[in-house]
Amino acid sequence: MSGPAQDIAQQVRSGQRSAMAVLDATLARVRERDPRYNCFTALTEGRARQEAAAIDARRARGEALPPLAGVPYAVKNLFDIADEVTLAGGRVNASNPPARRDASLVERMRAAGAVLVGALNMDEHAYGFTTENTHYGPCRNPHDPSRIAGGSSGGSAAAVAGGMVPLALGSDTNGSIRVPASLCGVFGLKPTYGRLSRTGTFPFVGSLDHLGPFAASAADLAAAYDALQGPDAEDVACAQHPAEPVLPALASDAPRLRVAVLDGYFSEWAGPQARRAVEIAAQALGAAGVVELKGAEQARAAAFVITAAEGGALHRRRLVTHYDYYEPLSRDRLVAGSLVPAAWTQHAQRIRHRVYREALALFEDYDVLIAPATPVAAPPVGTDWLTLAGRQLPARASMGILTQPISCIGLPVCTAPTWPRTGQDDHLPLGVQLIGAPWREADCLRAALVLEQAGAARALPL
Repeated sequence: MSGPAQDIAQQVRSGQRSAMAVLDATLARVRERDPRYNCFTALTEGRARQEAAAIDARRARGEALPPLAGVPYAVKNLFDIADEVTLAGGRVNASNPPARRDASLVERMRAAGAVLVGALNMDEHAYGFTTENTHYGPCRNPHDPSRIAGGSSGGSAAAVAGGMVPLALGSDTNGSIRVPASLCGVFGLKPTYGRLSRTGTFPFVGSLDHLGPFAASAADLAAAYDALQGPDAEDVACAQHPAEPVLPALASDAPRLRVAVLDGYFSEWAGPQARRAVEIAAQALGAAGVVELKGAEQARAAAFVITAAEGGALHRRRLVTHYDYYEPLSRDRLVAGSLVPAAWTQHAQRIRHRVYREALALFEDYDVLIAPATPVAAPPVGTDWLTLAGRQLPARASMGILTQPISCIGLPVCTAPTWPRTGQDDHLPLGVQLIGAPWREADCLRAALVLEQAGAARALPL
């Protein structure tokens, strides 16, 4: 059980390839392919060469190498990279001073031997589901460059799908890992809220922000997740949760997962291709039940209120002084959010906890719940409207209609790429959410691995 990232690490450990040779090939692919997809906003070549050289020097000295030795990766440009300006997708941040240190998760990737090659495109301040960034240009889907990559971590998913890097890091507040993973056909993990440190990343909504990895295989996703784990006293939400490695558990025998399909809201707002994706996953996992999360619609509404209020409060001062610098696709929403009454957010938080308790009851009988990750496959760049359940809805907000209720209540989710091969979008992937109980990322990743081994889910990087 391995994947492209683990294969690279094994080749570097064995001496079959040097970390510097891997890096040279990676940079060549990025320079060849990225002009078409627009994933990268910066290359960190000087740093990458230092990191690769350090790995090769350690091997030359006969030292044992770490698990991701020589593996190239890139990060959404809201992660701090020492000596680089943290853009968070915004022109308004371009004049900020460079970061003094790496984000906590970047430090952990370096400790695991991974080599950072650059920063990736995103929706400004993570407020969007399409990565149609007005300042830095839209990120395009490698499986059809006329289509969106999803967002807000579009550059992260597309960089993996485009075969430029085997691993990438992103963030997910309302679906920003799961939506682009679904549309670009890669694996993505949104861990339990509070599982991974957010120290050194540009915030969006403190109550909802999650960080996580993208990969081209379930095993690589688990390997990256294991490298990222561990408590961090600087992030209150992540201060007390010890690392629980999952990669060894994936390789061992374990009881069969109890799996159910999430119906109701998650079926109502799914298009035909999304429903077919769920059927594929349910059959491969032997789903034994159908359940409903009756509070899903209310959870989504609560997430909208919390997102608007916290995001608006964060940007209120600069919106007054630098309004014209902000992304036209999101600045009016931030202004409106800054005016949300405190009583509304208090009520939204109460709804959030009520739906969380409802979800916990479902996990008394099941380990994993299946739902589509996006209602449709990737729409064309510039799409303004979608037709779902016989209604015309705004496209950019509606790409997260199926992810938002789950991130609102903080559950871990692995997105696994399926290829429904139906309708006019039969050349495009569409992912399923594999949703676990709190702190049970291992169940989500096990389900993804089962789908991959059965041929029901697979990434097809170019």
